[in-house]
Amino acid sequence: MSAPTKGTIRLATASPATQPTTRATLSQLQHVASRAAAARADLLLLPEAYLGGYPRGSDFGCRVGARTDEGRDEFLRYFQAAVDLGDTIGNGAGAGDAWVKRQLPGNQPEAAADDAAAQNQRGDGTREELERIARDTGVFIVVGLVERAGGSLYCSVVYISPTQGIIGKRRKVQPTGTERLIWAQGSPATLKAVMTTIRGVRINLAAAICWENYMPLLRQSLYQQNINLYLAPTADGRDAWLGLMRTVALEGRCFVVSSNMCVRSSSSQQQQTEQIDSAASPAAAPHDRESPLSRVASPPQAHHGSTTRRRNSCLTEEGFEIALPRAAPATTSGSSSPSRARKERRQSIFDEDGNEIVLPCDGKDKTVPAADVVVEEDEGVDVSTVDDAQKQKQQATGGPAVKGKSMATAADHFLSRGGSSIWEDDHGIIYADVDFEDCIRGRLDLDAAGSYSRNDSFKFSVEGLDLDPLPY
Repeated sequence: MSAPTKGTIRLATASPATQPTTRATLSQLQHVASRAAAARADLLLLPEAYLGGYPRGSDFGCRVGARTDEGRDEFLRYFQAAVDLGDTIGNGAGAGDAWVKRQLPGNQPEAAADDAAAQNQRGDGTREELERIARDTGVFIVVGLVERAGGSLYCSVVYISPTQGIIGKRRKVQPTGTERLIWAQGSPATLKAVMTTIRGVRINLAAAICWENYMPLLRQSLYQQNINLYLAPTADGRDAWLGLMRTVALEGRCFVVSSNMCVRSSSSQQQQTEQIDSAASPAAAPHDRESPLSRVASPPQAHHGSTTRRRNSCLTEEGFEIALPRAAPATTSGSSSPSRARKERRQSIFDEDGNEIVLPCDGKDKTVPAADVVVEEDEGVDVSTVDDAQKQKQQATGGPAVKGKSMATAADHFLSRGGSSIWEDDHGIIYADVDFEDCIRGRLDLDAAGSYSRNDSFKFSVEGLDLDPLPY
């Protein structure tokens, strides 16, 4: 894959699922980051609660006015599977800059006297392992995790620079629905944006986690800090999520990247874990705790072959993605007109969730114009192009930075469909090369935190958060 053009940054996202142990998840993370690095990605976003796991389908034995011993044991297992980053509770904010800058006293007194780094290590070593992966791959990594501090769990996101290590961390301010049973509320002070420079380009970035994105004032707190990269790790796999992401991009005049786990039934997830462990050397993980996700009840999965390779696909001019025959390569827009594409489109059906499924062809492979979506497959990277007008339409300021939608066969069963704008694909990585100066161009007619906000009439503040805008 060719390098990004001068002045552009290559963003990447994927939909890997939490593995049965923290060690295996860290190994998978390293594998994904290494593949992204091979494709010359600059920044990689991974899903909400990727480390520690999102407890989809669990109720922890709770009803109003009642608890069960089995539910408490389930919570114990989930708590033990969470990662310990060595931070404090700090009224939901942790220790802030003191933790980021490693100014807290270490908890490894048994370390050798001449090993200052080991003496100052707090937590279970997950922080150090994440920093090593970013450093070794050269990729700026943003990843969701379940963090334990004291007796509480927090749904958190860490920003990991390949040169500086972790430069910031935030905790989910408002867990959604029954998430409130197991995750404590994070402080709004952790909404602080961070800044980095990648290949000479200044990037101001911040994350809103899952349904925090439905909180208008929380979104405004990020816009107010003059961000140009908005990250949305999530557990929401509904089609409506893409509409929200487009709204954020238009509203905030920033590039938006979203990531959600694609979780298959337990049997196929175990098979994928074995494939990952054999493909990547195990990381020097600090622990090997079993994830409670491996115990979540799964629907039965029908046999659908051994391959998980994403099929090539393309977009029609109406915006529908069509899976292409495996035997036939995708054509460029110059070799097939839109009218011909519509005539040659393969038959498909819609399932009860509204997902379009392409039916097998009868030995007559058809092709349609390719889309401006870059998807990495097992054997390499497939890059499809479109004419300049279509490309400009798809990458215009205010549109989502990363998009694309793959399809699965009717036999596939998912606990979570993904939603990193790479639906029902737990292996692929998608990329977009973006020009961050487009964010400034978009401010000509709309600046939600500046000229368009009427700050003379509306007063906005967040407890414990400095909203002074970061410079470009």
